Amino acid sequence: MANFELVMPKLGESIEEATITKWLVKAGDKVKDDDILLELATDKVDSEIPSPVSGTIVKILYQQDETVPVGTVIAIIDTSGADLQPGKEESGEGETSVTASAETSVTATAENTTTVVHEPELIEISVQDTSKIKSESSGRFYSPLVRKIASEENVPLSELERITGTGRDGRVRKEDILKYIQQRDKVVSEKKEPIVSAVKEPRVPVTKPSSEKQKITIYPGDEIIKMDRMRKLIAEHMVTSMSVSAHVTNMIETDVTRIVLWRNHIRDEFYSREKEKLTYLPIFLESVISALKDYPMINASVDGDSIILRKDINLGIAVALPTNNLIVPVIKNADQLNLVGMVKTLNRLADNARNNKLSPDDVTGGTFTVSNFGTFRNVMGTPIINQPQVAVLGIGTVEKKPAVIETPEGDMIAVRHKMYLSLTYDHRIIDGALGGAYLRKLGDYLEAFDSNRTL
Repeated sequence: MANFELVMPKLGESIEEATITKWLVKAGDKVKDDDILLELATDKVDSEIPSPVSGTIVKILYQQDETVPVGTVIAIIDTSGADLQPGKEESGEGETSVTASAETSVTATAENTTTVVHEPELIEISVQDTSKIKSESSGRFYSPLVRKIASEENVPLSELERITGTGRDGRVRKEDILKYIQQRDKVVSEKKEPIVSAVKEPRVPVTKPSSEKQKITIYPGDEIIKMDRMRKLIAEHMVTSMSVSAHVTNMIETDVTRIVLWRNHIRDEFYSREKEKLTYLPIFLESVISALKDYPMINASVDGDSIILRKDINLGIAVALPTNNLIVPVIKNADQLNLVGMVKTLNRLADNARNNKLSPDDVTGGTFTVSNFGTFRNVMGTPIINQPQVAVLGIGTVEKKPAVIETPEGDMIAVRHKMYLSLTYDHRIIDGALGGAYLRKLGDYLEAFDSNRTL
C-alpha cells in the first residue's frame, strides 16, 4: 500500500501550530486531488486544506478541536487505488485516532511514503455544520466552503443552483456566493413573526458583567444587517482593547510643506522609474521610524507587570477594505527599508489586502500601528490601540492653511501645507510627557525633511 502523509501546513512565518476545527472526510472515504479535507484555524485566519493527492483516507490522527504543531502528520492517504473498508486500517484496526505512543510510528511506513506541506487557501468564515446543503439532486458540485456559507446564511439549494459561478465549468466560488448574499441582503424582507425576535446581538467582551441585555427598539423601515465574521472580530478586538489599555490621545499640527513640494516634484519621475505610485504615507513612515528609535518605549508591549521593548520595528498599516471592514497588514523590519523598498512593500500589502490575498504572516507581529485618516480627507481622529501594542498613530489630511512663519525680515503670513497627528497610547506605561515627546519629535522630523533629497 502506497501511503501519503498529510502534515499540518505552516500557515505563516510566525505560526507554529493550528487547531483542527472540522474534518470534512473520515477514514475509508475516497478523495480526489484538490478535494477539501479539513478546516483549520489560528488566531488570525481560518483556512481550508485541499488534498494534494487522490486516494483513500486510511487514518485520521488528530480529531476536531485538537491543536497540532506545524509539520506533524495529521492523516494517512492510500494512493495505491485499493479499496479499503471505511474506518479500517491495513492492520484491520477500526480506530481513527492515535495515542501519543502510536504517533511516533506513523512515519515508519516504508519508502513509498511521501510527506508534503500543502499551502492552504485563506478564508474568512467560521466553521458551522454544512449538512443542510446538498447538491446531489442537480449533480452540480459545491465545495465544502460554499456549502458552509450557504448553510450559515440560510441559502437553500434552490437559490444556490441559480447563482452564476465564475469558477471552472461554472463552479460557484466563495466570491460568487458572498456577492449573491450581499445583494440579497440589501433589502431585508418582512418576517411573519415580530421583527424584534429576529435580531441577534453580537457577542463581544465587556468590561463589567451586565445582568440584562440592552433592549433595542426596531422601528418600521429599519434595516437589519447581520455582522459578517470579520466585523465581529473587529468589534471584539476594539472592545477588548478599550478594556485592557488606559487610552489617552495627544495631538499636534505639523507643517509638511517641504514634503508636499518634494513629492510633487519627484512623483512622475519616480513612477516612470519604479512603476509605483509615491504617496505621502511612506515618506511619513520614515519619520515615524526615526522617532520610534528615539523613544523605544512607544514600540513596546505589556505583559502583566513587565514591559517588553521590541527589538524589531514592524509597522501595522490600517487598510480599509471594499467590504467596509478593516485589516492591518504589517511591514516587517520597516526600519531596514529605504524609501523605494517602503513604497513597494506598502503598495503590495495594501493591494493584497483589498484583493483578499494576504498570508497569515502578513497580519501578525506588528509592534506599532499607523491609521491614515487623511485617505478619507478627515482632519484628525483618535484610533484605538491594536493589542498587544501600546500606541497607535493617526494621520490627518494635508490641507493648505495660512500660517505665521518666521523670516529674517520678521514674521509673515504664508500659505503652508499642514496636517494633524494624533497619538493614542497606553497610559499604563506611557505618561503624557513621553507620549507628547514622541509626537513632538515626529513632527520635528517631518518639518525638517530635506527638500533637496535625491533617490
